[in-house]
Order: sequence, then structure tokens, then C-alpha cells
Amino acid sequence: MLKRRLLAAALCALTATCAMTACGKDIDISDGTSVSTTEKAAPENVDIANYTAPEKGDTIIEMKIKDYGTVKIRLFPEYADKGVENFIGLAEKGYYDGLSFHRVIKDFMIQGGDPMGTGSGGESMWGGEFDGGTNAHLVHAAGALAYANSGSTATDGSQFYIVTGVQNITDDVFSQYEQYGYAFSDKQKDFYKQNGGAPFLDGNYTVFGQVYDGLDIIFKAQYVGTDANDKPLSDLIIESVKVGKYNGEELKWHLSDYNYDDPTAQDVVNFTAPEKGETVVNMKIKDYGDVKIKLFPEYAPKGVENFVTHAKEGYYDGLTFHRVINDFMIQGGDPSGDGTGGESIWGGKFDGGKYFNLIHAAGAVAYANSGSTSTNGSQFYIVTGKKYTDDDFAQLGTTLSASAEKVYKEQGGTPFLDGSYTVFGQVYDGLDLIFKAQTVDTDDNNKPKTDLVIESVTVEEYNGEKLRWYISDYDGSAEDTSEAETTEAETTEAETSEAASEASTETTTAE
Repeated sequence: MLKRRLLAAALCALTATCAMTACGKDIDISDGTSVSTTEKAAPENVDIANYTAPEKGDTIIEMKIKDYGTVKIRLFPEYADKGVENFIGLAEKGYYDGLSFHRVIKDFMIQGGDPMGTGSGGESMWGGEFDGGTNAHLVHAAGALAYANSGSTATDGSQFYIVTGVQNITDDVFSQYEQYGYAFSDKQKDFYKQNGGAPFLDGNYTVFGQVYDGLDIIFKAQYVGTDANDKPLSDLIIESVKVGKYNGEELKWHLSDYNYDDPTAQDVVNFTAPEKGETVVNMKIKDYGDVKIKLFPEYAPKGVENFVTHAKEGYYDGLTFHRVINDFMIQGGDPSGDGTGGESIWGGKFDGGKYFNLIHAAGAVAYANSGSTSTNGSQFYIVTGKKYTDDDFAQLGTTLSASAEKVYKEQGGTPFLDGSYTVFGQVYDGLDLIFKAQTVDTDDNNKPKTDLVIESVTVEEYNGEKLRWYISDYDGSAEDTSEAETTEAETTEAETSEAASEASTETTTAE
């Protein structure tokens, strides 16, 4: 399981990087079977230069990101002369000023430099493309600056990315990569094990710079809400890119060099108490009772608008939960009753985005989709999940913050769905009814043998009633949570299981 997840994460990232192109080309890798496993020769075992100190007076880059701050970057003309020359030339012309980061993937990178803002534009200072080459001295450490390309370094242009990557890269991880044909020098392995990054990109892209101040800004920026194409839902703007000189200021290569607070841990909102008068939803399930749901329009505006409007129009009244999986979720909202129907208030599908501050804790309400958040419609699911152990987290093959682990250990949920679906609500009363409903008898397609009916979904105002976020709140052992605090947690880009291949056109996927 761990092996499959690690490889899937790497290949997904590789696929995403191959889409950092001047032509917008994407490569579809669904299960790794089409990937060549031909052994490659390990690169030259040279010293890694990413953290080599610049000298006073060396040319540097100062990149100001709107609402975040200024990032300072050391350049390496000694290893990537054309890449550095191109970037400086474009910066001096003001080419990058006002552009945006059009593609952002948490634990991987943020990408910008396209005047079109779509990943399909841009050119070098010489016009068209150029070959920036690669150099074994420069690797994809967190904070590395490199050119996006459409298949080779000969297609470098103006588009670039800054790596965030992952931490805790081990020998086991390298072993997984090597089974897929990747090869690394001993010095590369030692470097990545200490510093993290994205080693599977080495040798395919032109690395030409390294962040030495403002790495915390890059890591915060990677948490923006994005759509199904990883485009930020709110523009992440490059105010300016200026060419300057290094004046001897402190070098902060590592995230540990900063007083860095994980944005996800600060901003997770699943268990934030609603205010009196705030819009909430009451879902009456036949033979079970009322389930009350807090909504998050500030984080999932289109998702909330769609659900509330459907509810006001009586769209959900009388429909069923057509798919129920114990210790996972209950799914409904399809007028066809089989997982193949439903549409948004705008007709067809809509993109509700993905938000890393809303997680799949038990009681979370989210839209089902058929492969991306751009295929949201009317179908939704309510999470039950299970409580996770350290062994379970190891099997996930993804990194969670201590706060996220705490939520999933103590309250349960489905962390492997985080980052792939639009979470827009959280049950604050009636969670015990959801847990009871998930135990109904089902057929081989997880359809209840006796209809589990949604009698009505009504839009109401919160009147200050007791908040019972957790299943433990229903057994009399928990304290009153009416003055609830926000629980800190982190979401992860995680792989869903083989259930994704089920015939339903709009479905969640189970582990």
C-alpha cells in the first residue's frame, strides 16, 4: 500500500510538471502501467550547490508576491548561464510584473511567468524557446527556482516554478523511485534526506536559482484554494520581479530558519462555531431525525450557493442516499437515485474548488465528483470514516501535521480524500444519526436495500443551540461544546483507491 501511494504521488507530480508547458500539453498517467521502468545511469556524484552562499555584490532576484511579501533568490550563472541571463533579461524589462502564479500544487511547487495566465504562453528574452540545459550541481530542493518546459530543457521560455516539495525523504522512498527507473547519486540522496524537495524532477528541468530569504512565503502561498486544474481561485499575483545585489544579509535556506506557522494549522475551520443568525441547513432523514449543518461560504462560496439554492427550491426533498459505505460516508443528492444524475443550479457541472483549510473529518459535507472538483453537481456526501492510528498514517504515504493527525486519531474521518473534493459544510448536530444511517443493509453496489430517504433539506438561521461536532458528544461523556473552538488540522493531497474506477459518473472514492 505504501509503495503504491508513494509512486502515485510521485507520478502525479511528474505528470503535473510535464503540464508546465508552453503549449499546455498534459500527460495522462493513471496507474503507472504506461511508465517506462528503463534503468537510467545515476548522475555524476558531485557536490550539491543549492546552498552555496553568494558573495557581496552578486546579482540576485527580489520577487514581491502580493499580500505575502518579498522572496529573495540566489542565481547560479556558473551552472545555468543561459537560464540566468534569460530570467534577468525578462525581469529588467518588467516582463513578470503583474503576472500571476497560474498553477499551485501543495507539497510540490508554485508556477508562474505566463502572460496568458493559463500555462500556454510566454517566451524567452530572445523570442520563442531556448535550451537552458541541466547541471548535476543544482537539484530540486525546497526553494529551488527552475524553468517549466514541454518535454525537454530545449523548450524553456518564461514560465518558471519554485519548489516546495516534501520533507522526510528516506531510503525507502528512493527505493520506490528507483523501481520506476529514476537514478540518483549518493550525494543527491544524502542532500534530499536532510533537506527534502522533489528529487524525481532532477535532470529534466533547468534549475537556476535558490530562495535564500522568504521560503516561508512560498510555503504559505502553496495553500491557496485551487480549482480542478490547480489554478488559484483568487489570483496569486507577482507584483514585481527586480534585479538587485546581495548585500550580506542572513541566508535562510531552510524552512526551519523561519518562525513559520503552518497556514493550514491556523486556518482550518471545520469546527468553527456559527454565529447567531448565520445561515445553516437542516436535513431531515426519514425514520432517523434532523441533521444540522454549518456552511462555509467564506471558503467555498460556489459550493454553498449551489447547495442552499437547491435546498430552497426543494431539489433534495424526497431523494435518497443511494450509496452508503460503513466507516466511510453516506452519499445522496441524485434525482436518478443511482449515482448517475443531478446537476448544479447553473445547469450541468460547476467547479467548487478545493480548500486545504476544510478537511474530511467525521461530519464533513462535500460534493461528490467524477474525477475533479470541476465536475461537482448536486450529489453530496457526509463523512463518517474511522479513527486513524500511526500505522494507518504510515500507509497513507502522505505527510500530515500533528494537528491533522490529532483530529483523525481522536474524531475520525477520511484523510485520503483531502484536496480532491469540495468540502463546504460540517454537521454540528445529528452526527449520531449519520453514524446510525451508515449501518443500513446494502447490496453489492452499496445501495441501501431499504430506501434511506431525505425527507427535506431546509435553510434556517442558527439560533444558538448546542454544538455537538464529535460523535463522543452524543454519549454523555463530552463537555458542552456550544462555545466551540476551531480545531487545527492540515489537509493533504491524497490518493483515493481503486473504487475511483466504479461506473458511477459522480461518486466519492473509498479506501
